[in-house]
Amino acid sequence: MFAERLEKVDREIREACEKAGRRREDVTLIAVSKTNPAEAVREAFACGQIDFGENKAQEMVAKKAECPDGVRWHFIGNLQKNKVKYVVGNAVMIHSVSSVPLAAEIERIAAKKDLTVSVLAEVNIADEATKHGIGREEAVELVRAMGEMPHLSVEGLMCIAPPVEDPEENRPYFAAMRELLNEINAMGLPGVRLHELSMGMSGDYAVAAEEGATFVRVGTALFGARKYPI
Repeated sequence: MFAERLEKVDREIREACEKAGRRREDVTLIAVSKTNPAEAVREAFACGQIDFGENKAQEMVAKKAECPDGVRWHFIGNLQKNKVKYVVGNAVMIHSVSSVPLAAEIERIAAKKDLTVSVLAEVNIADEATKHGIGREEAVELVRAMGEMPHLSVEGLMCIAPPVEDPEENRPYFAAMRELLNEINAMGLPGVRLHELSMGMSGDYAVAAEEGATFVRVGTALFGARKYPI
């Protein structure tokens, strides 16, 4: 079942890239495995899926211990400062850095472990009250601050677009993210060269790929409807 869903998602990403004149290999598919057991990750890995996304630090660490070493874990959820110690060294990238204090704590833990951590700044591009992330104007200052932290490699931006019936409704937000990345790069901030855009989920990943996403985060379209604990 996973193999069939993976083939469908991969085909749609490929078609979106062709439509936009992009290469398929420029878009990394992250299988969002949150709430799914380690067994589901192992099955997906056996089908050739390498990158997985988790939004809870301790759940990610527990699954990592039960999965093959070749799995690449991405932290994509709201990260509390007291959970940073679990994520640094276990995730290949933290997609959801939304404040300077959080970035500073990642820097502190990374320095303690003598590691360099790849990070993305999370932008609340649609200015939704219910979403984490910073505004467009604040994004520049967060990226600037992270660029000055020696144990952080600031590589791009991330957003969670609004839930919509028609994925075309989110195209302007994805385009705005691409424009923001280009604007920040044009500033020539020290230690900053952004090249990653983490955007697009199960309902709109194809549109995100057309608009420049380098990571798409797909859960239900790969694993089926999520089962949350009661």
